[in-house]
Amino acid sequence: MKQLQKLSKFLSDYTSIVVIAIAVITFFLPSLMGWVNFQLFTDPVANKFTSQSIIIGVIMFSMGLTLTTEDFKILAQRPFDICIGAIAQYLIMPFLAFAITKLLNLPDGIALGLILVGCCPGGVSSNIMSYLCGGDVAFSVGMTTVSTILSPVMTPLMVSFLASGAKITIHGLPMFVSIIETVIVPVAIGFVLNYALGKNEAFKEVQKVMPGVAVLGLACVVGGVISSQGSKFFQSGIVIFVAVLLHNGFGYFLGYCAGKLTGMNTAKKRTISIEVGMQNAGLATNLATTTAQFASTPESAIICAVSCVWHSISGTLLAGMFAQYDKIKSGHKETATAK
Repeated sequence: MKQLQKLSKFLSDYTSIVVIAIAVITFFLPSLMGWVNFQLFTDPVANKFTSQSIIIGVIMFSMGLTLTTEDFKILAQRPFDICIGAIAQYLIMPFLAFAITKLLNLPDGIALGLILVGCCPGGVSSNIMSYLCGGDVAFSVGMTTVSTILSPVMTPLMVSFLASGAKITIHGLPMFVSIIETVIVPVAIGFVLNYALGKNEAFKEVQKVMPGVAVLGLACVVGGVISSQGSKFFQSGIVIFVAVLLHNGFGYFLGYCAGKLTGMNTAKKRTISIEVGMQNAGLATNLATTTAQFASTPESAIICAVSCVWHSISGTLLAGMFAQYDKIKSGHKETATAK
């Protein structure tokens, strides 16, 4: 068990390097992570349940093992924070995408794709990043759930408003069921186990291994996305990368500012930064490839796919920076105490 805990700590300390290494290797050997996208079955509302769904469920379970009743009490004291998060989600990223399309004078197809990414809800990966960087996991899951519930109305409305009448249709029930299956249920099981066994010494030893499991799971998820979408990376030139970098980077920054302006603590500021900056670009990619409106602009799907991969990589880097900052700060405190 001690060896597993050491491995877990190593993976946690070097999350960014591990994930990026898997991403690079998969880009050149896409078949290596093809198994992540293997479809296992279809649920009652027609969601495709893949190996990736299982991996995400395991990660969410590991996150649930860290939650206590105190986390939810704190969240209940400020439900306003989730409202702020949802408002920031559907104001910052859509209008930021629109501004970037004008600033860079993007072609219509690429502009439409970037706006679509901006108008999508937060993704499950943001919950993982919040967990890895010492963010507020309960707040993160709450924000993802609320933005997903609102998305069947807000995403089509914002895309239509910002993209000159472009029409898309989102079926709310399958998305909500997917969130329940891969996020809510695993987190709830982990929370119940932590509540029941939290004082058990053997259980505490197992808990110390779970961050490493989450890192390996995240690396597999990113590898799976690159396995399916990586070939599209260099199809439309550098402008796509510039647009995605600006959109994602300013999303993190403005999300953090929103948390700071509304008086959130450090953990919540990190969480809202990641929740706002990381969109459900996988949903955007799916919509861009399956909606008739986008059939004449295949480059829309390409920028969505690039966003899908980059958000996971940049989120990992940002979470790693936050975690490293905490580590350095903790080291300074220990040095000061020793003196």
